[in-house]
Amino acid sequence: MEQRDIRNIAIIAHVDHGKTTLVDVLLRQSGVFRDNQVVAERVMDSGDIEKERGITILSKNTAIQYGDTKINIIDTPGHADFGGEVERVLKMVSGVVLLVDAFEGPMPQTKFVLKKAFELGLDVIVCINKVDRPGARPEEVENEVLDLFIELGADEDVLDSPFIYASAKEGWASESADVTGENMKPLFEAIIKHIEPPMMDVDKPAQLLISTIDYNEYVGRIGIGRIENGAIKKGDSMVLLNAADPNKRESVKINKIYEFEGLDRVEKDGSSAGNIVAVTGIEAINIGDTIADPEKGEALEFVKISEPTLSMTFSVNDSPFAGREGEFVTSRQLRTRLYRELETDVSLKVEDTDSTDAFKVSGRGELHLSVLIENLRREGYEFQVSKPEVLYKTVDGKRYEPMEKVTIDVNQEFIGSIIEKLGRRKGELLTMQEPVGGYSRLVFRIPARGLIGYRQEFITDTKGNGIMNSQFEDYAPYKGDIPRRKTGSIISFDTGTASAYGLHNAQDRGDLFVEPGEEVYAGMVVGSSPKGLDLEVSVTKTKKQTNVRASGSDEALRLSPIRDLSLEEAIEFIEEDELIEITPQSFRIRKTILDSNKRYKANKNK
Repeated sequence: MEQRDIRNIAIIAHVDHGKTTLVDVLLRQSGVFRDNQVVAERVMDSGDIEKERGITILSKNTAIQYGDTKINIIDTPGHADFGGEVERVLKMVSGVVLLVDAFEGPMPQTKFVLKKAFELGLDVIVCINKVDRPGARPEEVENEVLDLFIELGADEDVLDSPFIYASAKEGWASESADVTGENMKPLFEAIIKHIEPPMMDVDKPAQLLISTIDYNEYVGRIGIGRIENGAIKKGDSMVLLNAADPNKRESVKINKIYEFEGLDRVEKDGSSAGNIVAVTGIEAINIGDTIADPEKGEALEFVKISEPTLSMTFSVNDSPFAGREGEFVTSRQLRTRLYRELETDVSLKVEDTDSTDAFKVSGRGELHLSVLIENLRREGYEFQVSKPEVLYKTVDGKRYEPMEKVTIDVNQEFIGSIIEKLGRRKGELLTMQEPVGGYSRLVFRIPARGLIGYRQEFITDTKGNGIMNSQFEDYAPYKGDIPRRKTGSIISFDTGTASAYGLHNAQDRGDLFVEPGEEVYAGMVVGSSPKGLDLEVSVTKTKKQTNVRASGSDEALRLSPIRDLSLEEAIEFIEEDELIEITPQSFRIRKTILDSNKRYKANKNK
């Protein structure tokens, strides 16, 4: 049975191709906002980190009314690190709008999300966005998308998917690349015409598959998913099942039911098959669970989420400055918070270690883990993290490692340097395309560990003009050792306050990370040395005062600007014998062994 007045769609694309901007304009033109209402740009990116970085991290639900049809829309992340978010929310929809940049064309994440959509048999509408940008090449991009369809083994009917040309920023869409549209009506009409209504049976026993978990301090855990069959009402007694856990069977009661209208969740007395809803009152609910009829209910299969490829050790802060800034500093508090993250992030894995103060946290990439670190820091947690390590597999007695497919768009003048650097990191050049708009596209296959610590080097080598995207591909036999970073660490010899005099003496040794007046401790990394060796310096030293004054000797000391590392840059910088101390107000790089003599003995024994 079809629910003719409903369409459930997801907006999928590579990062920065305009998904959230497109959802903005669809909301505006459907009348969700008043004409005089002030609404922030990218209104769906509601998290602080999402707003600051201009990226989508968590998928978001919204709904608009177009004529007699309700369109449930899910805005999904574009970064490969948050691919788990995309994989699970696709279970809620019948079709996708694949957004592709009219200049860049299909990118690695475009292929990943499209492949997942094909595996679930979803309808596809292709929207070529940014057709008004300089260098746009919509006709060529259309052919590239069709080539990608064929490469992924799409059915013949998928090859007939409609193409819409749009400028989400300007708020228009068109059925022709040569015609400027007036509004988004062509896209709305394509969704109504080409996306199948949900095929659900209202008369069957109730089944609601949970794809997303939210949390509210007033109502507790909120389960979000699509009602696959039947109908549910507020106050219904149901049973909680999970296809992956046959032993899970728990009697539950639905407290409240919400449907999505615009950016709001509107409470309803009940809802029926085909609708995407949020339900409260079930504390034990998890992603992949099925809320079902207590007598005839069956668990529904959930998607298999791709495995993590990178891990870091999160441990209790034991530096001399421990406990000064954080509200949550104990191992019990850190452990509870990390395991709570598993309830909403299906791509994450947390394991206890031999030490009660340390936990192994595995994720899909450096960005995935750095966002978790940043969230914990802002919540008042204080802890330490280690250098990222790739997760190996053993196949037939041999060690296999995760491989990445890296796509690089760069000016021709930088090609030689990139090929040389990635070659040293065991990268293999697969293709090199002819320049388009001054940029050439290089595609490499490289071990995931070869990319750790490379992104900052890449930005420097390309003078900030290169674009690099990576996508996990598969596991392959271990490729051999990869050279470590060329720089060494400048380490504080003593504890105290960094002085201008001490820093002035130290700055000739390399780039410094600290400014005068900052507190430092023995064993803390205060800079990087280009010589590749670790150096110990005293940055707290002050100039001895005398009664003798000479002309010009007491002029202000000139200090070079410090290198202010971001969290991602710090994660890339550290070596195996170093940690990052994370606090709500700052983060510091330090040696794992702070004592100079013990560190020397440990290195000697190694």
